[in-house]
Amino acid sequence: MEKYEKLEKVGEGTYGKVYKAKDKATGQLVALKKTRLEMDEEGVPPTALREVSLLQLLSQSLYVVRLLCVEHVDAATSKRKAPSAADDGGHGASAAAAGKPMLYLVFEYLDTDLKKFIDSHRKGPNPRPIPPALVQNFLYQLLKGVAHCHSHGVLHRDLKPQNLLVDKEKGILKIADLGLGRAFTVPLKSYTHEVVTLWYRAPEVLLGSTHYSIGVDMWSVGCIFAEMVRRQALFPGDSEFQQLLHIFRLMGTPTEQQWPGVTTLRDWHVYPQWEPQNLARAVPSLGPDGVDLMSKMLKYDPAERISAKAALDHPYFDSLDKSQF
Repeated sequence: MEKYEKLEKVGEGTYGKVYKAKDKATGQLVALKKTRLEMDEEGVPPTALREVSLLQLLSQSLYVVRLLCVEHVDAATSKRKAPSAADDGGHGASAAAAGKPMLYLVFEYLDTDLKKFIDSHRKGPNPRPIPPALVQNFLYQLLKGVAHCHSHGVLHRDLKPQNLLVDKEKGILKIADLGLGRAFTVPLKSYTHEVVTLWYRAPEVLLGSTHYSIGVDMWSVGCIFAEMVRRQALFPGDSEFQQLLHIFRLMGTPTEQQWPGVTTLRDWHVYPQWEPQNLARAVPSLGPDGVDLMSKMLKYDPAERISAKAALDHPYFDSLDKSQF
């Protein structure tokens, strides 16, 4: 890891610490994602290798954050370096001291994310709506990235504005945090004990369904679409129960007719019976084509939700110059 100069810790990803760093040779800024990897005697576990190679494959899309390389720091090196851990700002000390082998994923670095971007339009010295053409543009790029992942059989499962990186200069939006460990479950707490946001989580996941598919990501995309338009979250629940109530109050309490099997899901209870509200009232500045696309993403029955690939052909995007993508 001598190749990189760590500049600052930029976050705790769901699966490990993330640092902003500079490649000493080229001056390129990178994001170093340190993964806690339980090595077995033979070295890197095959599951981790599969996931890394999948990440490399997915990151060939312009709309997925690029994995530049993977650095493997073995136990012997980390032991040897333990005394000088202070040299890197005291960051690498704990893993080094333990002499555990580490994997660092080296990603391209982008300085902002969609949450910060939306916040900058909502508060601060110059609050203003995100221009409708930019919402359309960002949504198209998000769908391109999601369609790319789904075409390789990968669900993201935790799409949210914080996980969408924005290159403001180039006007590009990229999906990030397709972390290691996605093969398992949606993390309920990040390992730093921050509560993971539920605002973008699909109702079937909130209701305890274990068999879910691409619809979980499309629900999140619908919520993100609404948030770009409104500049505030569509369903800001602070517990799984409250999250469901937010959804039911706007979309109506789901019925067996609308969503066959919903009442047999593990965490289904008898809920107050709300009538569906007009979705257009939640996004007053959005035209009818946009509202139509959003309603297709927020269908209760996951099987009925529009796919990312089909969404790219929706009339909402007719006025977009697609040759730029």
